[in-house]
Amino acid sequence: MQFHHHGYISGDPRVRPAAGTGVDRPTELPDEIDVLIVGSGPAGMLLAAQMTEYPTATTRIIERRPGRLVIGQADGIQARSNETFQAFGFAEAIIAEAFQLTAMNFWTPDPEHPENIIRTAREADDPHGISEFPHMIVNQARVLDYFAAYAKNGPARIEPDYGWEFLDLEMGEGEYPVTVHLRGTAGAQEGTTRTVRAKYVVGADGARSRVRDAIGQKPVGDQAFHAWGVMDVLANTDFPDIRTKCAITSIHGSILHIPREGGYLFRSYVDLGEVSHTDNRAVRETSIEQIIAKANEILHPYSLDVKNVAWHSVYEVGHRVTPKFDDVPEELTGTRTPRVFILGDACHTHSAKAGQGMNVSMQDGFNLGWKLGQVLEGRSDAALLDTYSDERQVIAQNLIDFDREWSAMMARKPEEFSSPQELADFYTTTAEFPAGFRTQYMTSPITGDQAHQELATGFPVGKRFKSARAVRVADANPVHLGHHARADGRWRIYVFADAGDAPATTDLAEWLAGSAESPVVRFTPSGADVDAVFDVKVIYQQPYTAVDIARVPAIFLPQSGPFQLTDYEKVYAVDPERGDIFDERGVSRAGAIVVVRPDQYVAQVLPLTAREELTSFFAGNMLPQR
Repeated sequence: MQFHHHGYISGDPRVRPAAGTGVDRPTELPDEIDVLIVGSGPAGMLLAAQMTEYPTATTRIIERRPGRLVIGQADGIQARSNETFQAFGFAEAIIAEAFQLTAMNFWTPDPEHPENIIRTAREADDPHGISEFPHMIVNQARVLDYFAAYAKNGPARIEPDYGWEFLDLEMGEGEYPVTVHLRGTAGAQEGTTRTVRAKYVVGADGARSRVRDAIGQKPVGDQAFHAWGVMDVLANTDFPDIRTKCAITSIHGSILHIPREGGYLFRSYVDLGEVSHTDNRAVRETSIEQIIAKANEILHPYSLDVKNVAWHSVYEVGHRVTPKFDDVPEELTGTRTPRVFILGDACHTHSAKAGQGMNVSMQDGFNLGWKLGQVLEGRSDAALLDTYSDERQVIAQNLIDFDREWSAMMARKPEEFSSPQELADFYTTTAEFPAGFRTQYMTSPITGDQAHQELATGFPVGKRFKSARAVRVADANPVHLGHHARADGRWRIYVFADAGDAPATTDLAEWLAGSAESPVVRFTPSGADVDAVFDVKVIYQQPYTAVDIARVPAIFLPQSGPFQLTDYEKVYAVDPERGDIFDERGVSRAGAIVVVRPDQYVAQVLPLTAREELTSFFAGNMLPQR
């Protein structure tokens, strides 16, 4: 964490000075709003946290509940989400209170006594070392708390406006073309109605989204006609793997068992069997006592003695995704600016067993947030907003396809598997998808092609930037290079230096700092810090002791803040004791430029000599500032 560059801070450095609309922010909803977020779930709250970095815009988030969420339905946090939490500065804190999943055990019927279950496999949760971050379990309410703190403590001072319900919207003309009708549900405004106008509206209001309905989008998909009871309970048991994630398949049904944070609580998804087409949702009336009884039947010869039920529910598996994630019909995309967007469950729903709902929803918010910010601050044309639906709808469809397969396997009867190991094999071979790392964005104005991918094979264009160890030269600290990146809306330009005295790197640095064609010069506003839009870092091939920081080009030692203090945290060297990042990520010894988007996805890989290509790439998605 970096601070003091605006003057000495003796308090909590995570509480940053208010700026723009965050100064004297009104407690009442204003009549005109730049971004109105409907719903304070994971997608909406992350979006609010991202928008606090753009304090020139008025952002409000409304929620029909009277206050914060107390207990959430979602609890699985994938490694990709922890990478995102790191960008928002709270990964370490939330990991400390979460339960970390390191293994998954598989139970199937005993061949000699099929009425009993036996353990048939133990698998590592991350068998491929996909990420340095863990897969973990923590209450959704705590995730929201952390994002809420970030949004409130950021420059725009964004806090949820509780007790307001979205009714409908109308599209019009002018600077604030979306007219939104609201109703008070709690507090002093209960029973009242209110109309506000917005430049953009974001529906993060769940599976029954009114925002989605208001723009005429309809979920497309099917229902599996298979029901599951889910319960968070405290219990005594003789089941030996009660504190290990388990997939349990018995002749009586299946259980997906997940230990929860705190050391005692656990969650069980209990198979309630197939549901008749004429059931008319009667299965949802299944009592907690019936769910517990079914769990005991499946676990035989083991048993659960439930002492306390924190939460329970019954759901039927459904797989649905809307064709478009904004208000512009497919045939008009590119001719009309989208003004209304939908995120999370509002545009994709699926089972909970793959642990993807909250995780994918947060990435929706991360994807949209920086794009809205760049457009509202005049850094990019509004056409940038078309890329949100283009990118995320494909990812949602991929999720639906994966979840359909995983849910079907979890619902299989023992005799339908080719071997007791089949489910375990599927879990390990598909580990990259549920960890959140299968996402790869296609070529677009914000994602380049793979013409130079051979220069950095470990940083695939379109996939998230996979961090690796390096040594910070100025203070000899071994750090994860990617962990220094923050969700501050800036693009990252990682310059992997050529060998020796790095002449190509020096030439590139001088061009970046001084040429009128440099993206740093063209797209950074006059009067702003040199790294206000582009965070440019260098990684040398030598150990840190061989790097003379006095000879490092100025672009890698930028001056920032009112005192124009030198930032020494952009110059890195290899860490031979923990792994050479050039070798670990397949970076050419001739050097390379790796461009990373504000949402942590690799946008371009280029040679150190690629002047025109670098400028052209940014000219395709940004507006000149000088």
